[in-house]
Amino acid sequence: MTSGTETGGVTGTPDKDYNLIWYVEACLSNALRLETYIQDAERDKDTEVVDLFRKAQADSRKGAELGKALLRSRLDGG
Repeated sequence: MTSGTETGGVTGTPDKDYNLIWYVEACLSNALRLETYIQDAERDKDTEVVDLFRKAQADSRKGAELGKALLRSRLDGG
């Protein structure tokens, strides 16, 4: 949150946890969206764009996995 004020009272989730949940969702959503873009590029036989989007998709998956691991450890009390 950019307001400088903790909004966890409204959401029931502290901002730092909410932000981590948001990050994981954004990474997963991006990986899913990129699959459509990869298919579009494959249909047009544009291997450069396919390669770029596959790398971006892998980065998004990696970010999601890192975020999930951190979230899991925090939810488990670690």
